[in-house]
Amino acid sequence: MRVFVPATLPLLVRWHAARVIDAPLGFAVTPALREWYAAGDAEELEYVALIHAAHESLRLLTADPDAPARRIVVAADAERAVPDAGVGPAAVRLATPLPLQRVAAVHADTAEEPVVRAAVAAIGAADAGGLHVQSSLDEAEAVELSWYATQEIPDLLAGP
Repeated sequence: MRVFVPATLPLLVRWHAARVIDAPLGFAVTPALREWYAAGDAEELEYVALIHAAHESLRLLTADPDAPARRIVVAADAERAVPDAGVGPAAVRLATPLPLQRVAAVHADTAEEPVVRAAVAAIGAADAGGLHVQSSLDEAEAVELSWYATQEIPDLLAGP
């Protein structure tokens, strides 16, 4: 199953050095996501799971204010992932850490984005139901994540 694991740049540095992705939460095409987004084909559904992971990356950035304001999402293949509808329709719990060789690609902001920093500041209010901050999240979501092949991860870690 293809999973999209939210991260920050410091997390990716740690995972790359350890050669393992040890995150408990990812996002994937689950039965609940298929039901929630019934009109989408497989590619569209994977993109929706990726967007959910990028959104979760914002939450991770709130926990690490010193991290660069760059959303990071690791696309990897997991043998076992258990849906967690309590988190969201695409959320999955990863049963075991993922060896780095299971990583297919990394999606990331190419540089620090002011709209991402604004979305990090707004995510808490948005989670609490604050509609007045939704535009900050929408602006960040409008910035497409770049795709990095696995051999490009060291370049991504070195910075822009």
